[in-house]
Amino acid sequence: MASDTSQPRNIVIVGGGIIGCTTAYFLTRHPAFNPTIHKIIILEAQSIASGASGKAGGLLALWAYPANIVPLSYRLHAELAKEHDGPKRWGYRAVHCGSITAKGKLYESAKKEEVGGGGDEYKKLPKTRGGGKMFAPVEIPEDLSWFDRETIQTYSVMGTPETTAQVHPFLFTTSMVELAKEKGAEVIFGSATAMDYTGPHGVKSVTYEDKETKHIHTIPATDVVVAAGPWTNHVFPEAPIEAIRAHSVVVKADVSAHAVFTEIDLPKDFGIKDASAAKKKKGGKRVNPEMYARPDGTVYACGEGDYAVPLPKSSNLVECDVSHCDDIHAYISTISPTIRDGEILIKQACYLPLVEGGGGPIIGKTGIRGLFVASGHTCWGIQNGPATGKLMSEFIFDGEAKSAHIDSLDPQVAMEDS
Repeated sequence: MASDTSQPRNIVIVGGGIIGCTTAYFLTRHPAFNPTIHKIIILEAQSIASGASGKAGGLLALWAYPANIVPLSYRLHAELAKEHDGPKRWGYRAVHCGSITAKGKLYESAKKEEVGGGGDEYKKLPKTRGGGKMFAPVEIPEDLSWFDRETIQTYSVMGTPETTAQVHPFLFTTSMVELAKEKGAEVIFGSATAMDYTGPHGVKSVTYEDKETKHIHTIPATDVVVAAGPWTNHVFPEAPIEAIRAHSVVVKADVSAHAVFTEIDLPKDFGIKDASAAKKKKGGKRVNPEMYARPDGTVYACGEGDYAVPLPKSSNLVECDVSHCDDIHAYISTISPTIRDGEILIKQACYLPLVEGGGGPIIGKTGIRGLFVASGHTCWGIQNGPATGKLMSEFIFDGEAKSAHIDSLDPQVAMEDS
């Protein structure tokens, strides 16, 4: 059923990450959008892209999941980059992608000892969990010279520049919100404390605490999109969203345009010294860090996922366990002298939103008039952000999703199953 776009609409998007910002962008580009009667507000607790959207890897892939929105989102990424000079503005480019198995080795180096000592179990992030698609081994590409070829046992192609690309997540997300603001969207910094959706008429308002003044304000709303990532169920408790913490590092290294997934058998004598200089033995362990070379002369690397620390109240309170970051760098250093000798520029952590029980994301109507949810994108939030934003603009202005068939992503089904 189509929405009446001739009437005034006050649309509030809770969350200033990639999903909220692309939703605002596509709402302002929808043919029915009329800035004289339609108001769009992004309500963000801390700052734009302060969570996973600013700390992700930024990999885009036609082989990502779920299959019903990936092709749309991959195409929209290319179109956005063409329209708004994405290569210059947010580092959009096509890349090669491969998977390697390797037997790590220890190198003698004047470089200082790494400090670390993460948990005994190396938990894979959702992108690599569960033995996904198998790829036939091929010859190692010549431009993967930043790896020690003696350590590599097999190399398999996962994606080509026709099927794989990348963006810088923080730059992409902040660009989306700036482009939305140019067309009339507004950003308010404050934490949502309540939503009024009682009674037969559905959504009425969103109440928030201003970030700076701590004053309480209420925004009248005809439509609310809860796109708060792992904090979605803090705003809408019925949403079946949970969170996993993920650590990553950014290393200074100007290398070829490759995304590389790994399976590394650590050397038997491998160990990392902790703060007390005691050596933590991890020899013989198999680990799976990922690396994404970026056009700015850095390499993003991620690895360990954990549930050791519960999701905090807001993104500014996320705890980064530096030892997990040092582990990632140390693991990769057993197969890449370039990364081993590169300066670590950033050590960071964030939380990824997952749909309870697996699957996801959830995108669409909640069964409450005017209330929508878009969350649970796991590690593919940047990849699937544009499709989600476009689909949410259609739900709001057209009354239904038109660009993709997403019945399997229905929030109401997920809420019933949780």
